[in-house]
Amino acid sequence: MAEITFKGMPVHTNGVLPEIGAMAPNFRGVKIDLSELSLSDLKGKRVVLNVFPSLDTPVCANSVRRFNKEAASLPNTVVLAVSKDLPFAHGRFCTTEGIDHVITLSAFRCSCFEDGYGMLMTDGPLKGLLARGVIIVDETGKVIYEELVSEVVNEPNYEAALAVLK
Repeated sequence: MAEITFKGMPVHTNGVLPEIGAMAPNFRGVKIDLSELSLSDLKGKRVVLNVFPSLDTPVCANSVRRFNKEAASLPNTVVLAVSKDLPFAHGRFCTTEGIDHVITLSAFRCSCFEDGYGMLMTDGPLKGLLARGVIIVDETGKVIYEELVSEVVNEPNYEAALAVLK
Protein backbone atom coordinates (compact mmCIF):
# COMPACT_ATOMS: atom_id res chain seq x y z
CA MET A 1 0.00 0.00 0.00
CA ALA A 2 1.25 3.47 -0.87
CA GLU A 3 0.35 6.72 0.86
CA ILE A 4 -0.37 9.85 -1.15
CA THR A 5 -2.37 12.94 -0.32
CA PHE A 6 -5.49 14.65 -1.60
CA LYS A 7 -5.35 18.36 -0.78
CA GLY A 8 -2.96 17.50 2.05
CA MET A 9 -5.13 14.73 3.52
CA PRO A 10 -3.52 11.25 3.63
CA VAL A 11 -4.95 8.74 1.17
CA HIS A 12 -3.93 5.12 0.70
CA THR A 13 -3.81 2.95 -2.38
CA ASN A 14 -4.47 -0.77 -2.61
CA GLY A 15 -0.86 -1.59 -3.49
CA VAL A 16 2.31 -0.27 -5.05
CA LEU A 17 3.41 0.40 -8.61
CA PRO A 18 5.41 -2.28 -10.40
CA GLU A 19 9.14 -1.63 -10.09
CA ILE A 20 11.29 -0.40 -12.94
CA GLY A 21 12.65 -3.44 -14.77
CA ALA A 22 9.68 -5.64 -13.82
CA MET A 23 7.30 -7.00 -16.42
CA ALA A 24 4.23 -4.78 -16.58
CA PRO A 25 1.12 -6.62 -15.40
CA ASN A 26 -1.33 -7.24 -18.21
CA PHE A 27 -4.73 -5.61 -17.89
CA ARG A 28 -7.67 -4.79 -20.08
CA GLY A 29 -9.84 -1.72 -20.37
CA VAL A 30 -12.82 -0.55 -22.35
CA LYS A 31 -12.37 1.82 -25.28
CA ILE A 32 -14.81 4.50 -26.43
CA ASP A 33 -16.50 2.05 -28.83
CA LEU A 34 -17.01 -0.40 -25.90
CA SER A 35 -14.47 -2.87 -27.29
CA GLU A 36 -11.72 -4.08 -24.98
CA LEU A 37 -8.00 -3.50 -25.31
CA SER A 38 -5.31 -5.30 -23.33
CA LEU A 39 -1.77 -4.17 -22.67
CA SER A 40 -0.62 -7.42 -24.28
CA ASP A 41 -2.28 -6.28 -27.54
CA LEU A 42 0.37 -3.54 -27.74
CA LYS A 43 3.47 -5.74 -27.37
CA GLY A 44 6.25 -4.39 -29.57
CA LYS A 45 5.26 -0.78 -28.89
CA ARG A 46 6.24 1.61 -26.14
CA VAL A 47 3.19 2.32 -23.99
CA VAL A 48 2.57 5.35 -21.80
CA LEU A 49 -0.04 4.70 -19.12
CA ASN A 50 -1.42 8.08 -18.08
CA VAL A 51 -3.56 7.19 -15.06
CA PHE A 52 -5.88 9.61 -13.26
CA PRO A 53 -9.07 9.83 -11.16
CA SER A 54 -11.49 11.49 -13.62
CA LEU A 55 -11.55 13.52 -16.82
CA ASP A 56 -14.04 15.82 -15.11
CA THR A 57 -11.22 17.57 -13.26
CA PRO A 58 -8.87 20.17 -14.77
CA VAL A 59 -5.61 18.40 -13.84
CA CYS A 60 -6.73 15.10 -15.35
CA ALA A 61 -7.90 16.81 -18.52
CA ASN A 62 -4.58 18.68 -18.76
CA SER A 63 -2.60 15.45 -18.57
CA VAL A 64 -4.55 13.91 -21.45
CA ARG A 65 -4.12 17.07 -23.54
CA ARG A 66 -0.38 17.19 -22.83
CA PHE A 67 0.29 13.54 -23.64
CA ASN A 68 -1.92 13.82 -26.74
CA LYS A 69 0.29 16.67 -27.94
CA GLU A 70 3.73 15.38 -26.97
CA ALA A 71 4.10 11.67 -26.26
CA ALA A 72 1.70 10.42 -28.90
CA SER A 73 3.83 11.96 -31.64
CA LEU A 74 6.88 9.90 -30.66
CA PRO A 75 7.76 6.89 -32.82
CA ASN A 76 6.39 3.47 -31.90
CA THR A 77 4.59 4.96 -28.86
CA VAL A 78 0.99 4.51 -27.77
CA VAL A 79 -0.58 6.58 -25.01
CA LEU A 80 -3.33 5.02 -22.92
CA ALA A 81 -5.38 7.36 -20.72
CA VAL A 82 -6.73 5.14 -17.93
CA SER A 83 -9.45 6.05 -15.45
CA LYS A 84 -12.68 4.69 -13.99
CA ASP A 85 -14.70 7.19 -16.07
CA LEU A 86 -17.20 5.44 -18.31
CA PRO A 87 -16.31 5.13 -22.00
CA PHE A 88 -19.12 7.58 -22.80
CA ALA A 89 -17.41 10.30 -20.74
CA HIS A 90 -14.10 9.47 -22.46
CA GLY A 91 -15.76 9.80 -25.85
CA ARG A 92 -17.41 13.12 -24.99
CA PHE A 93 -14.12 14.53 -23.69
CA CYS A 94 -12.09 13.41 -26.71
CA THR A 95 -14.66 14.79 -29.16
CA THR A 96 -14.92 18.14 -27.36
CA GLU A 97 -11.15 18.50 -26.92
CA GLY A 98 -10.06 17.11 -30.29
CA ILE A 99 -8.06 14.31 -28.64
CA ASP A 100 -7.06 11.95 -31.43
CA HIS A 101 -3.62 10.58 -30.53
CA VAL A 102 -4.50 8.96 -27.19
CA ILE A 103 -6.51 5.81 -26.54
CA THR A 104 -8.75 6.25 -23.54
CA LEU A 105 -9.46 3.15 -21.47
CA SER A 106 -12.08 2.78 -18.79
CA ALA A 107 -11.20 0.47 -15.93
CA PHE A 108 -14.86 0.14 -14.90
CA ARG A 109 -15.37 -3.42 -16.15
CA CYS A 110 -12.37 -5.19 -14.66
CA SER A 111 -10.32 -4.82 -11.48
CA CYS A 112 -7.27 -6.11 -13.34
CA PHE A 113 -5.67 -2.66 -13.65
CA GLU A 114 -6.07 -1.67 -10.02
CA ASP A 115 -5.01 -5.16 -8.90
CA GLY A 116 -1.86 -5.18 -11.02
CA TYR A 117 -0.79 -1.56 -10.53
CA GLY A 118 -1.96 -0.84 -6.96
CA MET A 119 -3.41 2.54 -7.87
CA LEU A 120 -6.93 2.26 -6.45
CA MET A 121 -7.54 4.85 -3.72
CA THR A 122 -8.96 2.92 -0.76
CA ASP A 123 -9.92 5.85 1.45
CA GLY A 124 -10.42 9.61 1.32
CA PRO A 125 -12.93 11.61 -0.72
CA LEU A 126 -11.91 9.93 -4.01
CA LYS A 127 -12.13 6.38 -2.61
CA GLY A 128 -12.81 3.94 -5.43
CA LEU A 129 -11.08 6.01 -8.13
CA LEU A 130 -7.55 5.57 -9.48
CA ALA A 131 -4.69 7.67 -8.18
CA ARG A 132 -2.68 9.87 -10.54
CA GLY A 133 0.47 8.47 -12.08
CA VAL A 134 2.45 7.61 -15.18
CA ILE A 135 3.94 4.25 -16.06
CA ILE A 136 5.93 3.66 -19.24
CA VAL A 137 6.36 0.18 -20.65
CA ASP A 138 8.96 -0.66 -23.29
CA GLU A 139 8.53 -2.81 -26.40
CA THR A 140 9.28 -6.00 -24.46
CA GLY A 141 6.69 -5.31 -21.76
CA LYS A 142 9.07 -4.09 -19.05
CA VAL A 143 8.41 -1.04 -16.90
CA ILE A 144 10.99 1.65 -17.73
CA TYR A 145 9.42 4.56 -15.84
CA GLU A 146 6.94 4.95 -13.01
CA GLU A 147 5.59 7.86 -11.04
CA LEU A 148 2.82 7.82 -8.47
CA VAL A 149 2.04 11.52 -8.01
CA SER A 150 2.32 12.18 -4.29
CA GLU A 151 -0.44 14.84 -4.23
CA VAL A 152 -3.47 13.89 -6.31
CA VAL A 153 -4.24 17.49 -7.33
CA ASN A 154 -0.74 17.94 -8.85
CA GLU A 155 0.20 17.12 -12.42
CA PRO A 156 2.73 14.38 -13.17
CA ASN A 157 6.33 15.16 -14.08
CA TYR A 158 5.84 15.31 -17.85
CA GLU A 159 9.46 16.20 -18.58
CA ALA A 160 10.83 13.15 -16.73
CA ALA A 161 8.35 10.82 -18.42
CA LEU A 162 8.97 12.24 -21.88
CA ALA A 163 12.75 12.11 -21.39
CA VAL A 164 12.55 8.32 -21.06
CA LEU A 165 10.88 8.17 -24.48
CA LYS A 166 13.40 10.32 -26.35
